[in-house]
Amino acid sequence: MFASCRQQSPVIHSIDPKIGQMGEVLTIRGENFGKERDVSFVTIAGTAPTSSAYLDWQDDRISFRVPEFGDGGLIYIYVKGKKSNAALFVNQAIMPQPVRDSGPGLSPKIISLSSQTGSIGSLITITGSNFGNSRERGGVFFSWDAELSASTPAEAKMPDFIEASATEFGYELWNEREIRVRVPDGAISGNLEVRTLRGNSAPFFFDITGRPGTKTFWDKRSYTISYSVNVKVNNAQSSNTLYLWIPQPAVSSAQRNSDLLFRNIEPFVNNYRGTSLYKLDNLTKDSETQINLSYKIDVYAMETRIQPASIRQEEAASVMSVYTQSDLLLPCDDPLIKTQVNAILGRERNPYIKAQRIYEWMNSANIIQDTVIEGGVLEALEAKRADPYTGALLYCTLLRAAGVPCIPVAGVLVNRNRQTLRHYWTEFWISGFGWIPVDPALGAGAIPPAFNTRPDRASFYFGSLDSQRIAFSRGIVGLAPMAPRGRPISHSRSYSLQSLWEEASGIDSYSSLWGDITVTGMYAQ
Repeated sequence: MFASCRQQSPVIHSIDPKIGQMGEVLTIRGENFGKERDVSFVTIAGTAPTSSAYLDWQDDRISFRVPEFGDGGLIYIYVKGKKSNAALFVNQAIMPQPVRDSGPGLSPKIISLSSQTGSIGSLITITGSNFGNSRERGGVFFSWDAELSASTPAEAKMPDFIEASATEFGYELWNEREIRVRVPDGAISGNLEVRTLRGNSAPFFFDITGRPGTKTFWDKRSYTISYSVNVKVNNAQSSNTLYLWIPQPAVSSAQRNSDLLFRNIEPFVNNYRGTSLYKLDNLTKDSETQINLSYKIDVYAMETRIQPASIRQEEAASVMSVYTQSDLLLPCDDPLIKTQVNAILGRERNPYIKAQRIYEWMNSANIIQDTVIEGGVLEALEAKRADPYTGALLYCTLLRAAGVPCIPVAGVLVNRNRQTLRHYWTEFWISGFGWIPVDPALGAGAIPPAFNTRPDRASFYFGSLDSQRIAFSRGIVGLAPMAPRGRPISHSRSYSLQSLWEEASGIDSYSSLWGDITVTGMYAQ
């Protein structure tokens, strides 16, 4: 087992009650609180109880009377300069009431939830009115939160929101009066809202339960990036078309608020499976066309802490069936892969421990190197040598063969000089908890030049991730050709794992230059 320099921080497992009144007794359960309070303290929405308000302080339990603090807020515990994860306490006096009428107005109205509690990935049914016959640009938003610095203004410390993910089977049904939605990765207890082009619903409180651990977001970095594609036609027929699938920054619980700042050409199809499809018609001989894009994206470091004994993996979940399948890049059904997995895991059944043991095996075998090594996953396993690209694919393949849902992630690392380098890592799924990041390359010490390293890299990069990166694809993005007689072109080892990048029809000869990702600005919180 790995040890981490951050493991002794206080950890909140639960609070009771989660919704209450000022002056009543609130009990926090967890670990690493210390045997006595001394100079340690608790805050709710930035307000600390007086010394006389504390009734009990033990290493795994704290009880105190709730101070006056306003509408509601996040609870943190501070022990010897270390800060815990957050838990949300809501003032019962300001709880929003359900909207039970269907009076005038077009805004969506929530009447009831099939359950006001649920775990990450669980399915809930929302009934109401004015949701629309289809989702279009609407969504269901759950509360989300990150640790903020002490200098952050108080008005900026309220919880944010995260939308249910359409690409991760988040929506099963959407009509005028009913929505069936899955609780997204990263959601916390708090308000739930339905948002459509007609407006936003009144909020409902939804309690996240059944987590086998904690997930903390911190060290926010806001990046502005630019990239481009330059096409030069050498020879073409009079009627021709060139399709370009250009990836956008991915969106996840740790990578948020992707905003388009500039593009010089409008896409033919916007935001299709994480890409924008551009259609260039009737290009002439010796002509040049350039597509320029600029985005702003917020990236958070993520730290997870898991209690493996509390995990209950759902075998029938959609994520389980889809992200344990074999494909060309991830041949998890190959006998060589199966044999190696059996040798590593034996009869182990816990998915988290499986992921940890495979990670430890790859580190102990010194498989991943910091140089480019040709070949695929099977060649890497036979030679016991891989680069960061094949290393991430190998780890993902081994986990899928072990029955653990896993996806490869592609993007770029950003070093101290704001230079970018293509990089690959992974995420695996734990039911009731969500996605857990693993960076096999950085954990093995395959560190690029001028990159800020960590002394605890081996333990940190299993379950946690820094914010010195930008992801462009989570999973392998399958794209279909557009033209029956088109000439499709794929790019390997690029900053997005997608099956198709270009497709030419009626163009005899052309060249395309895909520029690197350029960081034009960065703000660290």
